[in-house]
Amino acid sequence: MEAELRSGQTDPALALDVKRAQASAILDRLTSTLVANAGVSASALFVTTIGRGLTFAATIWFLTVIGSLLLRAFMASLLKRWGTVAHAPQSALDAMTVGALLSGLAWATLPFALPDFEAIGRDGGLYLMMLGMATGAVLMGVGYSPSSLAFALPPHASVMISLASSGGPGGWLLALNVVALTIILIRSSRTSAATFAGNVLGKLKATALADSLSSANSDILRANYRLEVLASCDPLTSLANRTAFNTALNEGIASARAAEEQLALLILDLDRFKMVNDTLGHSAGDALLVEVSDRLRSAVGGTGVIARLGGDEFAIILGGTDAAEIARNLARRILERSRQPVMLEGQPTVVGTSIGLALFPLHADTAEDLFISADMALYRAKDGGRRQWREFEPAFRSQADRQNQIEQELADALDAGHIEAWFQPQIDLASREITGFEALVRWHHPYLGPIAPPEIVSAAQAANLADRLTATVAEAACRLLTRLPALGLPRATVAINVSPREFDLYSVTDVLDRITSAHRIDPALFEIEITEEAILDTLVAGEQLKRIERSGYKLAVDDFGAGHSSLAYLVALKVDRLKLDRRFISGVHLSRQNQEIVGAMVGLGRALSMEVVVEGVESEEEANALCALGCAIAQGYFFSRPMPAERIPGWIESRRMLAERQVA
Repeated sequence: MEAELRSGQTDPALALDVKRAQASAILDRLTSTLVANAGVSASALFVTTIGRGLTFAATIWFLTVIGSLLLRAFMASLLKRWGTVAHAPQSALDAMTVGALLSGLAWATLPFALPDFEAIGRDGGLYLMMLGMATGAVLMGVGYSPSSLAFALPPHASVMISLASSGGPGGWLLALNVVALTIILIRSSRTSAATFAGNVLGKLKATALADSLSSANSDILRANYRLEVLASCDPLTSLANRTAFNTALNEGIASARAAEEQLALLILDLDRFKMVNDTLGHSAGDALLVEVSDRLRSAVGGTGVIARLGGDEFAIILGGTDAAEIARNLARRILERSRQPVMLEGQPTVVGTSIGLALFPLHADTAEDLFISADMALYRAKDGGRRQWREFEPAFRSQADRQNQIEQELADALDAGHIEAWFQPQIDLASREITGFEALVRWHHPYLGPIAPPEIVSAAQAANLADRLTATVAEAACRLLTRLPALGLPRATVAINVSPREFDLYSVTDVLDRITSAHRIDPALFEIEITEEAILDTLVAGEQLKRIERSGYKLAVDDFGAGHSSLAYLVALKVDRLKLDRRFISGVHLSRQNQEIVGAMVGLGRALSMEVVVEGVESEEEANALCALGCAIAQGYFFSRPMPAERIPGWIESRRMLAERQVA
């Protein structure tokens, strides 16, 4: 084993640990070794006095031995104080070997220090003491043979020389025996040291193996933990994933049912996340998801389970006796924070959030039904204009069934021509001349009755038929535009409504260009109405609005004043018309506040070189008040309800006849 250590076949770290064990073993036994050595040397001194008394030479020898022992004790204290065994074990072994050699040499001088030494006679007992001390040193120094042999060999050599020089065959014979004993002692010492080193090395390897197994086990546990985390955690946001969400929702409902408490589920959806990915890239989309996740953590504050269900859809589970009120307040906080811009690719971007809320056991008593209820509420929030939250209502289920039926039958209705465009006239308030028409989609279902335009538009978007619906209305608008010159209205415009959400789904400009070109329509007579939301969200709609402008279409902002339009965006996009929200028009002749608002908006339109159109005019008084406030164009039931295109010629003729009678 020592040869293995010397040859370097053993790992250097293990070899160093073996050296430390050898040095520690010798150092631990050194005190008892020195005490025994001192005791035996005192006995040897006493033996020398028999027959010759206490001599000076024997005293000097004894003091030399004791001095070597004290020196070794001092060296041992230094080794312990300096920690040499730990950081330099070979140096400690060398120091203790030198100390052992000094003691061995001191003992070796005994036969030559005594006057009239009788090797075979009265001083033969000293040989026994010297050889016994040497053998004891080998036994005590079993861990490291160089140290034990450094002490044992000098006395053995001294005895052999002393016996050989005593003369006579007896002395030579005893000397040969001592030689044999020395050889045996050397082999025994080396064997014992090798055994010791082997035992230590084996123990160290076993310990290392145990540590390695323990480390491997720890690695396995950590790997298993990471796998468990990956199995239940969204890798991008570190939120719970859908699997963990399903588990948490089922466990939450079970706990709430047992404790007779509430459980609230909120489902969140980011508005126009797809457009962020398409325009700025997936890295920007990922950055947005991480930012939204951080905002959700901050808003929730560790009181619920937050999960990313996939894409841009998130969910929050809240429990407790007051879970409903906590969830409602949380929905408000999330919407408020969602209005704060997010920096994407160096530019601030506002990405809205829509939220649906459902409660256990008020709205559903199973996890699946609760999720469906929250999803219905989310749909209503998005259908209502987005950037809002809705709580589930029982009526949503029947509405969802109705909407699903509309979605299923919309394609056939488009193919059969059941989806129509009706037109509401727009009138010059001063001259009462017709200036244009607004196209409004209509569908009279054979079983459901009249389908409201918002329902039709939502169904088209859900069924990926939005482009076909827009094309159907645009075709009808173009057909009307081709007939208007023959009706005496060559410069009248026709407007169609385009939902901002459609900019996510297809190229509106491509559809309109194709249809207007086919009908040879002047784009300046074709008007596109959008809501303020599209103007604000320039990241999503900006490029398409610019393309609409370049194609020459007129651009109108519908329901102006209901949102938060930016004047800078209005000017940059060269908006032609502002259509005031009807809430400012109703009863305007009776409301001083509404009059001031309308007057301010008319002034704004003039400053921006934009026409101001009012809608929802239902009485002569409202029309006169609006005209006095400077409004130029109006539409509403006072002038005419929406009508099919085939009724327009008759309606125009009846207006002319009425005007002629009034003049007459």
